[in-house]
Amino acid sequence: MRIVTGVLGGLQVIEGSAFVAAPLGGMTLAQLGADVIRFDQIGGGLDRDRWPLAAGGQSLFWAGLNKGKRSIEVDLRSDAGRELVGALVEQAGTLLTNFPARGWLGYETLRARREDLVMVGLTGNPDGTSEVDYTVNPSTGFPLATGPRDFAGPLNSVLPAWDAVMGGLATTGLLAADRYRARTGKGQFVGLALSDVAFAMVGHLGRVAEAELGGRDARRDGNYLYGAFGHDFETEDDRRVMVVALTARQWRALQDATGLQDAVSKVEEATGTDLDTETGRFEARDFLAAVLRPWFARRTLAQVREAFAGTGVSWGPYQSFAQLVAEDPRCSPENPMWAEVEHPGAGSYRMPGSPLDFSGLDRVPVRRAPVLGEHTEAILADVLGLSPAEIGRLHDAETVHSA
Repeated sequence: MRIVTGVLGGLQVIEGSAFVAAPLGGMTLAQLGADVIRFDQIGGGLDRDRWPLAAGGQSLFWAGLNKGKRSIEVDLRSDAGRELVGALVEQAGTLLTNFPARGWLGYETLRARREDLVMVGLTGNPDGTSEVDYTVNPSTGFPLATGPRDFAGPLNSVLPAWDAVMGGLATTGLLAADRYRARTGKGQFVGLALSDVAFAMVGHLGRVAEAELGGRDARRDGNYLYGAFGHDFETEDDRRVMVVALTARQWRALQDATGLQDAVSKVEEATGTDLDTETGRFEARDFLAAVLRPWFARRTLAQVREAFAGTGVSWGPYQSFAQLVAEDPRCSPENPMWAEVEHPGAGSYRMPGSPLDFSGLDRVPVRRAPVLGEHTEAILADVLGLSPAEIGRLHDAETVHSA
């Protein structure tokens, strides 16, 4: 039997998923103590071998998004395999999936087995048609407002930002529906579309209102911060840092730490802008960057770090993935979110737990992702109550597979 730990101990969730948003949602729940059971087609699903890969060919992507879950391999093309998944959903009462919610996996079909079923179904568009992060993002407007001022084409992000937001919202929707069920005894289907997630955020940030009310369309502005002052600067040792003065406090701290108050005053006099306001700092951004640039050029990254320590300046170094791992203590076991964990076939490396830190509970220990089908027999036995003989027959019929 599994030891119940974490704030979500006692919650069981069945997950059928691929790619980012749905696996991220399930992993978020698992890292808070829920028993998340991921079912996959025998041999693995669409994301089983997705890059990046370990030297031995194992998907570090798959391993990264499935930490803390249990895995069962089922022949989803067979009636017997689908019946097993239906029985698991019936037992758990909660399903998270981005597989098409129709036919045997449709909400009404599954609700016939358990009336208070909570099911979260992720789609690309509200009408159920397909989208992925890299097709939704071009429609948001951000790629045409990103990049150097003289850049002609769209600039896509390599970060699947909308998938990341969607994964968090999937957990919010699932837990909200579970709370409603606890109060009323009623289940429900929670639909969530990737394009809705992206466009809602564009609206939340004021960009839809700005366009509709006749404001100028956002222009490419390099690494300047939109609407206030923020820019990148190169250091003497060829590193680069981002500095932001979004608030009045951050602006004062930046001036105090660099000793450039007099030069800043001259900019204010010459431009006639009020640099104590976000708008003023944005309008004078090129002048302010020119004033600050030599200060950074005369200092190494270590000297910048020392000068800004404890000052309240808002800044951060640009880092490659390798530099992040080698240099940043926030991405190391010095931070209790991280732990060195052995993953079969890939070796030992640092893995993150949940970023959420509850004052009344210890963090759930960081647990690796399962090997595909690692828990097939245990799940059939302790969740569905099948006997060894019944499990053996399922193996013989190739309805299930164990690692």
